[in-house]
Amino acid sequence: MISVALNWIYLFVTIFLTGFGLCAVFYRFFACHIQKICSIAAVGLMAVTVYAQVFSLFYKVGFAANLLLTVGCFGIAVVRRKQITEVLLAAWKSKSAAWKLVMAASIVVWCYCTSRGYMHYDSDLYHAQSIRWIEEYGIVKGLGNIHVRFAYNSSFFALSALYSMKFLCGKSLHTINGFLALMLWTQVMELFRFRRYRNTLVTDFARAGAFYYLTVIYSDIVAPASDYAIMCVVFFIIIKWLELLENDENKAAPYALLCVGGVCAVTLKLTAGLILVLVLKPVFLLVRDKKWRDIGLYFLLGLIVITPWIARTAVISGYLLYPFPALDILDVDWKIDAAAAALDAAEIKTWGRGLNNAALVDMPVSEWFQNWFATLPATGKLFVLADFGCIILFVILLLKNLSAILKQRRSSAFQENQLESKQLFVLAAVILSYGFWQLSAPLLRYGYAYVLLVITITAGILCDMLIKYFHKHQKKDMIKGVAVLGTAALLVFSAAKGFSLARYAAAQLPKEAYIWQQDYGIYALESFEEAGNTFYYPVSGDRTGYESFPALPRKTKVVLRGETLRDGFCPEHFSDTLP
Repeated sequence: MISVALNWIYLFVTIFLTGFGLCAVFYRFFACHIQKICSIAAVGLMAVTVYAQVFSLFYKVGFAANLLLTVGCFGIAVVRRKQITEVLLAAWKSKSAAWKLVMAASIVVWCYCTSRGYMHYDSDLYHAQSIRWIEEYGIVKGLGNIHVRFAYNSSFFALSALYSMKFLCGKSLHTINGFLALMLWTQVMELFRFRRYRNTLVTDFARAGAFYYLTVIYSDIVAPASDYAIMCVVFFIIIKWLELLENDENKAAPYALLCVGGVCAVTLKLTAGLILVLVLKPVFLLVRDKKWRDIGLYFLLGLIVITPWIARTAVISGYLLYPFPALDILDVDWKIDAAAAALDAAEIKTWGRGLNNAALVDMPVSEWFQNWFATLPATGKLFVLADFGCIILFVILLLKNLSAILKQRRSSAFQENQLESKQLFVLAAVILSYGFWQLSAPLLRYGYAYVLLVITITAGILCDMLIKYFHKHQKKDMIKGVAVLGTAALLVFSAAKGFSLARYAAAQLPKEAYIWQQDYGIYALESFEEAGNTFYYPVSGDRTGYESFPALPRKTKVVLRGETLRDGFCPEHFSDTLP
């Protein structure tokens, strides 16, 4: 726990200072004033993720990367010390003693959960080795040729390598998921803040979905799995977007910056791409106001975020996007075979559908859905059925809303429907993301945020409609009844999940993770040599952990592009042509 806490302090200080410096730039160019601590930290986290990827293109991500980052943060702290002090003091004074106490307890709880728990299967399969490669070399040409999963190239692994502190601790820490869960929890805590009047409850319903998700993953966040990271980020973006709508924000800048955050989400996991449908709103506002310069600047920001990730993917796999062999425009000797890339893409889909046979990738939805649905846990079945119902309700609400817009465009009723229209737009983006997940690789952990947000946003919109109906007919007692019922449900859920967390924490007490975080798994390995380089592979199974490096899931043909690992790897068919 101590190692996690110290790592988080360093992590928070660096991303907060980085974010503060960037927020000053945003204010200058876009007149967007970001003051909330969590939002500043989120901006910094995005920037540091891009920084880690850029650095990895030229050198290993370790001491030098952290030294440069620290120097930059120190410069920001010196130049902006007065403004930083004002923001921190204002944030501290604005919080009640109860909030501070709960926040302190939350940090301890999430730190405890991050120090121990279930190490995800894939973390010992390839996550650990992906991070190790970045720590040791940064980037290696054709790395995907020795293990195709290295070519997935989540920016999460570069970020993890930056804060793993292997050069300092002698072991690689993996605390990012816990920190992201804590950041999302700060948004969930708003559920428990009393507010006499609310313009909408949709934001709180989205927070409730995030609350549920966090209760699902607290035992797993010790693992550096990008699935948890991307789900937390999606929840964070949607909650912040709905919060802007709740506060009747009409400027394009906050929405546009959230869309840049969406681009960063894509680099965490490509399946988050459809969340960028949200970009239509700021584009409309900017075009309407003829802010062509701002459009160019936001586009440039998105390009800065996405370019290092595309460059890394190209170097690792030989493709701009992997695994999409159709986008084959690079002529390099380290390119993964198109057949191997296509097989990998098919395996991802069929595994998510519960088929476990890549040859069945073209099986129609009508044939594989029933078997997939049967394999879901009971709660998963309920969620999916609820999602289908919510999609039908969305269509009805959309038609109703469009009809109201056409009939009442110049009336006051039109103004009242505007918020609902904007929330339906957010719901549409989430439903599209859900649809993409459902039809591609619907493993529950790949799309938990979409599954829950479709339900909670729909429920929030319906609840708003119900309250408006009661208000219109002056049924204040009914409104109070809804409020009491909602509060009671939240408290009962919190108590049940708190009891479950307490039982889990008690069961984890014997684990010796109070100083050092629980490490990766240890496996029995064998080795072989290729051109003077030693490679490790498991005696049984396919997991290798972190310690033995470089490790492969099985003994296979390795074709080096040169004499050292830094030179990279070629596909097997190059073995007869290389000197």
